[in-house]
Amino acid sequence: MDGEAVLLLGLHSIVNLIKTKEILKKDMDTSEVIHSVKVKRTLFNRKGVEINSEEAIESILQGKLIVYSKEKNIMLQFEPLPKELTRSIEPPANENVLQGPLDSFIEDMSTNIGIVRKKVSTAQLSVKTYTVGSDQKKSLSIVYLNDRADKSMIKKIISHIEMNQHTNILYLQHLYRFMGMRKWEVIPQFNNTEMPLEAVDGLNKGKVILFVDGYPFALILPHLLWDMFVQANDRNYAYPIMSAIRFLRVLGALITLIFPAIYVALVAVNPEILKIELALSIAQSREGIPYPPFVEITIMLLILELIIEASIRLPLSIGPTVTMVGGIVIGQAVVDAKLVSNLLIIIVAATSIANSSVVGFQNALILRLLKYVVVIFASIYGVLGILSGLVFISAYFASREIFGIPYISLAKRRGEIG
Repeated sequence: MDGEAVLLLGLHSIVNLIKTKEILKKDMDTSEVIHSVKVKRTLFNRKGVEINSEEAIESILQGKLIVYSKEKNIMLQFEPLPKELTRSIEPPANENVLQGPLDSFIEDMSTNIGIVRKKVSTAQLSVKTYTVGSDQKKSLSIVYLNDRADKSMIKKIISHIEMNQHTNILYLQHLYRFMGMRKWEVIPQFNNTEMPLEAVDGLNKGKVILFVDGYPFALILPHLLWDMFVQANDRNYAYPIMSAIRFLRVLGALITLIFPAIYVALVAVNPEILKIELALSIAQSREGIPYPPFVEITIMLLILELIIEASIRLPLSIGPTVTMVGGIVIGQAVVDAKLVSNLLIIIVAATSIANSSVVGFQNALILRLLKYVVVIFASIYGVLGILSGLVFISAYFASREIFGIPYISLAKRRGEIG
């Protein structure tokens, strides 16, 4: 500018550098101040503040622009035009928030990183961005806190990215293979969230965030078992209330896994466990039903799965109405037709409600799948089969690792992680 070079320092994700440079150049060109002090005087007129290098780092993290003149060795803090972090920023569409921030990630990766930077103002925040894909290029960023994240885990993630940099990422299944994860793995490898509060909480726990351009979610690594029951927003409540809410989520997961299996075990295999009055009541409710309890409950669970899928696929204007009416009509019809018992309708409804109590839709999908494993064990071995199924699931969870961290971990070497 006017023969004198200056260096502009700022974060592209939260500063509109292009428009800011235009305004700065316009001020320089129209200034009548003599050349020797033009840079300093012009910026001071626009509320520039001379600062040192340590203050400059803090200012950059807060979204300020730093103008450095090498010739005069002057470093000035400048209030730039901020980048509009908008789609606009809307409340989460897939996750409900109570007493927490009502913002969510959008499809623009730079905007998402800017949202995180506004909430985590520290020099320890690191962002590494890569361009991946052979013919369909996409940007992929990893975000973590240097002083909290596990260094070995970060090295593994970066090595997978660098080895597979020419692999196209169109869906999350591609990302699983991209990161070296098994194709048929049941448990989710990432904790998907559209809430910045959850992403920031993950960073503070030493986790790593992945952002994929065009995907309006943060992918939190590693995803552990305890994440099924814990939400960052819980800490906005009093401790006893937070503990009670988390206990209800654990109880909901157990109900989802055990209730259908208990019905099969007690009705078909071990009816002698029940009191005689209860056994007679159940037998009376099943009078006229032409097939065994295992077939009965499998049919109802599959119908419930179809209703849930239909509620997701149908338009929002008619989806809830169709699924509610369909559920009521089908439930009443199958009971009147003596195809299932009244007790089974209660159990299926309770299972459906309990399944929705855990955190994250992907975690609810795990429980929806694993409950069939326990039902199969219960249909063969009865009550012992329920215990065997739970032991099998626990052993499977205990054998899983995500980038060297056991799935059932509650803590890491650097403090709490769950």
